Amino acid sequence: MGLFGSKKKVEEGSAGGEAVLSDGSRIQVARKVDCRGDSCPRPQLMTKKAVGEVGPGAVVEVMVDNPSSVEALPPMCHELNATHLETIKDPTCWRVYIKKD
Repeated sequence: MGLFGSKKKVEEGSAGGEAVLSDGSRIQVARKVDCRGDSCPRPQLMTKKAVGEVGPGAVVEVMVDNPSSVEALPPMCHELNATHLETIKDPTCWRVYIKKD
């Protein structure tokens, strides 16, 4: 087991699926990053990696359950050349949607 555990947390491809934002618009999710149970800085590092690996216009969905990580992700979008689309609170986590510019 490594420093951060051995679970695979980044899922790629068609497993991303589709998401519906609060305004009713539908978006295609290119990559999901599951950071539930992780604390800073792991969610930020995993998000940075995922956004760096997708193409322009692709959307990354980050699932976090740590309040400080939820607050840290939107401001870091500028340095990632990305746009924070929305953060949606689910019963078990927040889902942060980030679109690469």
